[in-house]
Amino acid sequence: MVAEARGLFAAMADRDSITWTTMVTGLTQNGLQSEALDVFRRMRAAPGVGIDQYTFGSILTACGAIAASEEGKQIHAYVIRTLYDDNVFVGSALVDMYSKCRSIRSAEAVLRRMTCRNIVSWTAMIVGYGQNGCGEEAVRVFSEMQRDGIKPDDFTLGSVISSCANLASLEEGAQFHCMALVSGLRPYITVSNALVTLYGKCGSIEDAHRLFDEMNFHDQVSWTALVSGYAQFGKAKETIHLFEMMLSKGVKPDGVTFIGVLSACSRSGLVEKGRSYFQSMQEDHGIAPLDDHYTCMIDLYSRSGRLKEAEEFIRQMPRCPDAIGWATLLSSSRLRGDMETGKWAAENLLKVDPQNPASYVLLCSMHASKGEWSEVAQLRRGMRDRQVKKEPGCSWIKYKNKVYIFSADDQSHPFSRTIYDKLQWLNSKMVEEGYKPDVSSVLHDVADSEKVQMLSNHSEKLAIAFGLIFVPQEMQIRIVKNLRVCVDCHNATKFISKITGRDILVRDAVRFHKFSNGICSCGDFW
Repeated sequence: MVAEARGLFAAMADRDSITWTTMVTGLTQNGLQSEALDVFRRMRAAPGVGIDQYTFGSILTACGAIAASEEGKQIHAYVIRTLYDDNVFVGSALVDMYSKCRSIRSAEAVLRRMTCRNIVSWTAMIVGYGQNGCGEEAVRVFSEMQRDGIKPDDFTLGSVISSCANLASLEEGAQFHCMALVSGLRPYITVSNALVTLYGKCGSIEDAHRLFDEMNFHDQVSWTALVSGYAQFGKAKETIHLFEMMLSKGVKPDGVTFIGVLSACSRSGLVEKGRSYFQSMQEDHGIAPLDDHYTCMIDLYSRSGRLKEAEEFIRQMPRCPDAIGWATLLSSSRLRGDMETGKWAAENLLKVDPQNPASYVLLCSMHASKGEWSEVAQLRRGMRDRQVKKEPGCSWIKYKNKVYIFSADDQSHPFSRTIYDKLQWLNSKMVEEGYKPDVSSVLHDVADSEKVQMLSNHSEKLAIAFGLIFVPQEMQIRIVKNLRVCVDCHNATKFISKITGRDILVRDAVRFHKFSNGICSCGDFW
């Protein structure tokens, strides 16, 4: 009842510190952070009104919510002048504010200066690192908190498990799972939801579903975690079934849930189903589409070869797609050989993000597939002139708590000779089984024999060879790749799984691929 609160506040002839602070806090809690900042400014100007830890805590929360970093810094300076910088309540709020403003180093600097740190201070830092994509740092701070003698609560443990999920670190995540069981925190929904998310993002979707079934209560986050997990595997049937069950239980989906459902539809070619969910999201659930939802729809049409429908959808959008949306259309145009749509997408991608290498790389691929090498050379000159750099592809595998990273033609590993010998053996066996290298992804005007050699030493193949040598037979080989897996590596890995009898899980930039006995879980639709 914000309007009533405003009216009472305005009618008061005399306002003390508690009155002002209550108003600042109420506005912040109701999502009116800018107004809260305005009230705080008036409070500072009011004669005889003191500002205490509760006022600072509320206004710093408001700054963090709207990423008002400049105002946050000014308030921090005022905190120091008023000698509240060593207050644990204010210090925790500062850590949270800087984290949400993406000034993570400033957040840790505040934490280090605090002479007294409690569970809230440490948790704010762990959450901050997790939200800023620094999962390893979150795990480090969690360990430091334990050494400081502070036991985690359900929120702290859930936060560090979520960081492991974003790292796709199953080994560390499993250790935290054990900690949750030993500490008795496992039944808390924050911990359970984080564990479902962890196993889903690490490719252990069966374990994620088992944990979900063991939960006594499921909220929106629980359902969304499982829906998103199945969607990443491209299991559209299971994803849709879970989503419909969620609705039948009366649990309201949010925008993230719909991203999972729409992406599952796009990766399985369910165009009409995806279109109906997109419409239902707005009409039945009142969720306004964000860039990610529009990108899912562009992917839904273009991945199914309906590029003209994708183009029409884009022209009817209330705003232009973001860089990912244009790159999605461009990628599908390359796969379909539609040069006209590809050029249109590339031109718009360059307008939105001039330094994005995707437009150059994908156009190069389109021209290379048609043997138009002069156009490829021209595009490469354009990249050099604009100083656009393509992110190098790399793959990594974790073995005995150590991460081994490989790039294409990597010779730096101490076991390189053994790895390349293994690859050579695999190549000969694959050829016997009928494998034919797909050289369409090689963007160099060289002989086919050279192209085949380039393909044979791709980073994921090196990582898989390492896994076959060192990972025990009974264990699954888990590879993570920073880019999308190429067509040739996808085909080759299917052959490798059949030849060796090993299960190989590859998490690329888009989704999971589980290879078993010559078949991939994506059904060759990715």
